[in-house]
Order: sequence, then C-alpha cells, then structure tokens
Amino acid sequence: MIDARIAAARRAVLAQTALLHREFGRARSDWKFDGTRVTPVDIAISEGIAAELAAQFPEDDFFSEELTQAVAPIPLTKRFAWVLDPIDGTNNYAMGLAQCAISLALLEHGMPVYGVVYDLARRTLIHGGPGRGLWDGDRAGRVLSAPPDAQTMIGFHSPYNKCYAPQATALVENFKIRALGTSTLHLAYVAVGIFGGTVDHNVKIWDIAAAVPLCLAGGGEVQFLNGDPFPLRQFDLRMNRIFYIAGNAAVCAKVRAVLGV
Repeated sequence: MIDARIAAARRAVLAQTALLHREFGRARSDWKFDGTRVTPVDIAISEGIAAELAAQFPEDDFFSEELTQAVAPIPLTKRFAWVLDPIDGTNNYAMGLAQCAISLALLEHGMPVYGVVYDLARRTLIHGGPGRGLWDGDRAGRVLSAPPDAQTMIGFHSPYNKCYAPQATALVENFKIRALGTSTLHLAYVAVGIFGGTVDHNVKIWDIAAAVPLCLAGGGEVQFLNGDPFPLRQFDLRMNRIFYIAGNAAVCAKVRAVLGV
C-alpha cells in the first residue's frame, strides 16, 4: 500500500514541474490572510496533485496549504494522509530566485513515512523515507557524518521574532550560515549532505512534513524544541510556529549548546 503511494507521489510531483519552470519569475502575486504570498501556480499545482492522488487513493486524507480553506483545524481521520506545500519559497519563485520546491509528504497514522521534494534550482527530485532509502536525483543521499566546526554550513532564516536575535548572533559566530528562503530545502539539503544542519523558528507543518522523513532516511536527527508535531492529529492553517534543529547527532548537540536550548 505504501509502495503504490510512493510511486504515485513521485509521478504526481514530476507532472507539475513543467508548469513550475514555465511560470518561474512570471507568476502574478496575491496575498493571503496571514500576509504571505501566493500565486496562481501554487493553486494549480495543488489542484493537479490533489486530483491525481484522489483518483488513485480516494480513501486518503489530503491537505494543502493552498487548498484547505477551513478556519478551524481539520482532524486526520484516515490511515494515510498527504500534506502538500505546492511551492515552498513562493517569494523566491515570484521574484525569479531559483531556491524553491514542491514538497509532498505521505503520512501513516500521522507519522511522516515518505517525502518527495522537487528542487527547482537543481532540477532534482529528492525522495525517501525511513527504511526505504534516500535519493538525490539518481544517487543515494546521506547526512554528513563529520563533526561540526567553524566551516559547517547551517541553514537559518532571519528570526521572525526579534527575541531570537541573540541566537542568530551565536549561530553566525560559530558556523557558516545560509538563508535560502525555503525551509523545505534547508532540511532536504541536510538530508542529502549539502548542509551540515539547519535551525528554524518559523516553520509550519507543510514546510517540513516531506523533508523530515528525508532527513531520517539519510541518518540524521530532527529535534523539535517546542513540542513534537508528529503524529499529526489535525491540519491547522493557524497552527503555532515550529522550532526545530536538524543534522547528525554531533551537529545537533553542538547547535543546542551554542543556542543554550
């Protein structure tokens, strides 16, 4: 049952890449209730993937950042659920910056078991899950095994809440920092060994649901510092932000020591 869904997920995501590339840097921008950007391409990708998966697995739950309109949280009621972010990094996409991704997660009983991420910048499909391997295009992926040092590259966005500014300073003083504008790729790049780790205070479940199983499949750790969101019990557009770190065990321990958390 899972294998069939994995194959369908890969097909569904790849089917949307031509549209993603064609409208890159050209799509009209609109703005949602929370002040975040959305484009017609976000909606079209959501609708396309939802239709394809619903046709094959009508019994599954399906949630998308862009298609789910309910104000109240929606409970997960089925064995399998899909969580989609049609374009993670919509600001980048609309402005012609290539760091953005389609992010589709498969959950079983609320736990992420497989992730499919299309990296527009590298034109690469990253996919995998615990016990099922990890692939970065046509090669096997793996979290970096090296212990952290001053050259370790850490993904980190500017913190939305300025109370985290001292943590930003501490990270800059101890690591090489990269802010790509897409939380999905920060974590996916940890999974395949491009980044040594990542820290984020500002993600929602759809930003990382597909990349969490990638990181675990690659031998990494994802440590949630304000409550583990999995197993996911409900999909809530107004959920609280997630604070987490990821990397190999030594990187996570070093980052926690640097941040004092």
